Amino acid sequence: MIPHEAASTRAFVIHPDMRRDDTRHAPIYALGEATSLAHALPGLEVVGSEVVRLATPQPKTLFGSGKVDELKALFAATEAELVLIDGPVSPKQQRNLEKAWDVKILDRTGLILEIFSDRARTREGVLQVEMAALSYQRTRLVRAWTHLERQRGGLGFVGGPGETQIEADRRAIDEQLTSLKRQLEKVVRTRELHRAGRAKVPFPIVALVGYTNAGKSTLFNRLTGADVLAKDMLFATLDPTMRRVKLDTGAEVILSDTVGFISNLPTQLVASFRATLEEVLEADLILHVRDISHPETEEQKADVEDILSDLGMPDTIPVLEVWNKIDLLGEEKAQALALRAEREDGILAISSLTGAGLPRLLESVTTTLASERHETTLSLAFSAGRERAWLFREGVVQAERQTEDGIEFDVLWTARQSARFRDL
Repeated sequence: MIPHEAASTRAFVIHPDMRRDDTRHAPIYALGEATSLAHALPGLEVVGSEVVRLATPQPKTLFGSGKVDELKALFAATEAELVLIDGPVSPKQQRNLEKAWDVKILDRTGLILEIFSDRARTREGVLQVEMAALSYQRTRLVRAWTHLERQRGGLGFVGGPGETQIEADRRAIDEQLTSLKRQLEKVVRTRELHRAGRAKVPFPIVALVGYTNAGKSTLFNRLTGADVLAKDMLFATLDPTMRRVKLDTGAEVILSDTVGFISNLPTQLVASFRATLEEVLEADLILHVRDISHPETEEQKADVEDILSDLGMPDTIPVLEVWNKIDLLGEEKAQALALRAEREDGILAISSLTGAGLPRLLESVTTTLASERHETTLSLAFSAGRERAWLFREGVVQAERQTEDGIEFDVLWTARQSARFRDL
């Protein structure tokens, strides 16, 4: 881990350009994002950044010997103490590069884990980051450090060599992971109780999702009057926040702000934050907030859709696309985008900073939620008192009548309410 208490660590950022056909982001923008990630971590001073052409990754050092020497001179000239490589680096490559360059190496996964570790505030967020970090560290224990090559004495019950230090370290990490999972399960159960409490309130849930730094928290603050941290910084907020919002029609919704997504999000973090992101899967409506002023806004949209797909987001949840930050465009371009958004269903052009387009956004939220309700008839036995109470508590009953076999209800509800009723 980076010693945050130190005055400042001089860091150099490099993006290996492998020129693969499956690469979604242009190297120059990928480097810009990696540099922004570095700026997001306290205690780092970025002294330089560069795209490094990489025709064929070398198993031992990632880069060829000539490039390794060239970069060594560059790092020496800039007095870099830390090199951030925007991509995966194997433990063997990391060890060899640290030895060749005499600097600390951190790959993309390690950097994002550092940022998440610095930003997590809630108990659940801290536990999730710790689990992700331990899972990552466990894969790095193949490094041939001297203390990992020693053997520990066995207990004497079985003959043969004792347990190696690397096996002991892995076992210690596994034990820590098991302990953290138990702690996280308790926190998650508490949050599920809170979620069950919210389910008793007949308010639809509207979740904000989007690429990191798309302006979700700024929009959340403007709509709710909250003071969630909103800065021009990647991963400014990690922990989900929920607030009640009253629409112009008088209807109320629960607005949920979630962690921002990013390309090549470490698999350890996707797994660890799955519980938090389940809030998205419980939503009645998703607002996909996009930074429409970003040169790679389409690529960012694709990244968000990929992650939502990986999370298993149901197709039944409606999505409104929110083109944010039109205030950063020229007046002519902003007007053209606003006109285009008006002509297309499910797209809103706004500025969460200035408030432009927000009335139409709230109107669309109201209309979409209303249109997502469908009418059906339910038949319940006279003894189904709990189910009847739930229907009335949710406010979905349009009519009630008795039959010879029980009670019939005409209900108007959302797909989420229908699914929750079936789980009663």
